Amino acid sequence: MAVWKGSHTVTDWSDCIVAIAQRRDRQQFAALFAHFGPRLKGFFLRRGLTAGTAEDLMQEALLMVWRKADRFDPQRAGASTWIFAIARNLSIDLKRRERDPGLLAEFYDGADQPTPGELLLSAERDGRIRAALAALPADQAEVVRLSFFEERPHSQIAEELRLPLGTVKSRVRLAMMRLRALVEERQ
Repeated sequence: MAVWKGSHTVTDWSDCIVAIAQRRDRQQFAALFAHFGPRLKGFFLRRGLTAGTAEDLMQEALLMVWRKADRFDPQRAGASTWIFAIARNLSIDLKRRERDPGLLAEFYDGADQPTPGELLLSAERDGRIRAALAALPADQAEVVRLSFFEERPHSQIAEELRLPLGTVKSRVRLAMMRLRALVEERQ
């Protein structure tokens, strides 16, 4: 027997789930939540999940109990068995998503395919950037090319151009400020 808030007594959690299914009884759900919430969170924590993830999955599991209470059959399983089966399945689903992010691919089909409008905007932006790069002083354009297009570290650029590292960093910073101003000016 479990006691909730000193005034509400639950003698059978299966009856509690049936009441939730039949009458959407919020008081019964609150009692169920108060009883099983900490137990589910502990279950998830023992499975190696972080406290935040355990809390999220506990709430998701109990929300699923609320939504699917009409599917509960007290003849097939006890309330705690049914609730912990839901929790176990949620944790397995989480592990599968972590192990194989491709399982989420169905939500992102076509996300990597730009639309014609995006392609047009990208081409326009590329044109503005090329024009802005051409307008840079030669010394700034060179460090931008080496840094961003050839992905060289600033220390390597300084060595190659025989410049102090601070000079290379200053040229990159000045070039980026000038590029930003030129691109915004052409929009």
